[in-house]
Amino acid sequence: MSVTRDMMASYRSPRAVIGRLLAMGEREDRAFAILIAACGVIFVSRWPALAREAHMTDAPLNPLLGANLFALMFVMPLLLMALAFVSHLVLRALGRKQSAYGARIALFWAMLATGPLFLLVGLVEGFIGPGPELSIVGALWCAAFLWIWISGLLEAGKVSI
Repeated sequence: MSVTRDMMASYRSPRAVIGRLLAMGEREDRAFAILIAACGVIFVSRWPALAREAHMTDAPLNPLLGANLFALMFVMPLLLMALAFVSHLVLRALGRKQSAYGARIALFWAMLATGPLFLLVGLVEGFIGPGPELSIVGALWCAAFLWIWISGLLEAGKVSI
């Protein structure tokens, strides 16, 4: 399936999508590409909020974009890799048979699959600003992210690589 179809299928049956990704074999380049694509989507989703902040505070937009580019494309991948490793260690300590690659794919795919919702969060934050609308959309993103990530972790523990 294409990436966009897999993203939409992740909302219905995330375990099937993660199972297909894991069945393709352990490929770190694929995991890294998913991670960088997710970070890129999140970076783009921040643009409306950054433009709003720059307009409201009379701050220049380019330094805000540059700082976010650095944080989201260079620092965030390292933090997400660390989070995936910690989740792998926790699940191993709980007795789940799971590879570190499966934990990475589950987390990275959850970030990419919920990218459209994160874009919606960015639009609401940029055009409406803080308020109940942003909280509702943020909670929706969080619920979808946790649903896909936890389902992916469960599937990764079932599939042997």
